[in-house]
Amino acid sequence: MQFSFAFHFLLAFAFLTHSTATLKNKKTYEPTWESIDSRPLPAWFDEAKIGIFLHWGVFSVPSFKADWFWYSWQTKDPEVLEFMKKNYPPNFTYADFGSQFKAEFYDSDLLADIFKAAGAKYVVLTSKHHEGYTNWPSKYSWNWNSLDLGPKKDLVGELANSIRNRTNLHFGLYHSLYEWYHPLYLQDKNNSFKTNSFTMRKTLPELYEIVNTYKPDVVWSDGDWEAPYQYWNSTEFLAWLYNDSPVSETVVVNDRWGGGTLCNHGGYFTCSDKYNPGVLQKHKWENCMTLDLSSWAYRRVAQLRDIISIEGLIAEVASTISCGGNILINAGIRSDGRIDPIFEERLRQLGTWLKVNGEAVYSSIPWKFQNDTISKNIWYTSKQSDSEKVVYVFVLNWPAQNILTLGAPQPSSTTKVTMLGYYDSFLWNKHSSSGGIDIVFPYIPPTQLPSMWAWVLKLQYLDN
Repeated sequence: MQFSFAFHFLLAFAFLTHSTATLKNKKTYEPTWESIDSRPLPAWFDEAKIGIFLHWGVFSVPSFKADWFWYSWQTKDPEVLEFMKKNYPPNFTYADFGSQFKAEFYDSDLLADIFKAAGAKYVVLTSKHHEGYTNWPSKYSWNWNSLDLGPKKDLVGELANSIRNRTNLHFGLYHSLYEWYHPLYLQDKNNSFKTNSFTMRKTLPELYEIVNTYKPDVVWSDGDWEAPYQYWNSTEFLAWLYNDSPVSETVVVNDRWGGGTLCNHGGYFTCSDKYNPGVLQKHKWENCMTLDLSSWAYRRVAQLRDIISIEGLIAEVASTISCGGNILINAGIRSDGRIDPIFEERLRQLGTWLKVNGEAVYSSIPWKFQNDTISKNIWYTSKQSDSEKVVYVFVLNWPAQNILTLGAPQPSSTTKVTMLGYYDSFLWNKHSSSGGIDIVFPYIPPTQLPSMWAWVLKLQYLDN
């Protein structure tokens, strides 16, 4: 592979002009996966559990099919071809959508307030998708960025400021390594990635730019799969990010840094879109999923049946957290900057639920069981203190005859059962055959139910 002088100059420039003072006792990470993978994940990420993902770009203008609209058009998807034929003149190009991406109703303060109300602890905004349009005034994306074309403003900067001024959420950025139709990328691709002009002149400069300008606590990489990590110079960038960037102590990254890295290398693993294995994982992972079950981007043609229910969303949260993951909940934003009311409703509903049940979510750790051995739709988390271990039981469906039988927990004579948000203890009996526990749910008037959708039991002083 040919590495140009420009790369070494770029790396040196980043170290000299944008580095933070390195503490004497701070470990220095080498540009190898062995070294990069040895970095401990900052504690805030595992404790956070809940994040919001935002897909937004020029693709939000047609808002048809999904964020891969341009690619689908170029590869002659019949539905997209028919859509363009019916609605746009013959010579219309994808670039023409750029001037229609106006973000005229973009209110970053309102968005920050919604995400805070949702109970999220971090937000990841699309800085650039595979179309190449940057939602910030990038010096490396001339006339294809949010200041030169369309909104005439710094979309990334506005949300970053609102998140930091109005909430205690961590701010993060999604960034696509590749661009479908950039001439330099296509040239490198035609050269079997033995040249890396696109990496040196576009991808790496953008990454240094967003890190130094916006100081994100999450760098969510994507678009890596066509080329090896050596082409992207991923380990060199990550070594700088961990050693000398302005977010070296707090930043977390995912696992999409080139061929072979997915689910193998990086900070936390995403493994695939909407990854939710349902069993405990050895490595920290994240379930990035969508409120619109059919799309990452906003779709004007979406119907109510396409949107996940609040019951389904809470079930996704419970199963993810139980197995040691974080959940990154995606909403597509309209081209005018608004979040769709149905997405806002789901997020606020989740926040209402978390106000009652967040004790079982935030800073929790997996228990020895994730599912129950007898009853379905049960998930467990736990917390350990100096004095005791508490086990939390996510009950997704109210039990028939108000009796919940659990096989995993083994009660002791002093076991205490309560429901988060409810004032009184529950009666229980040791289950005769399994050695588990039968929990008696009392009659609770609807006005006194702590939650409308799912309920969390707190078990203390178990034998196991």
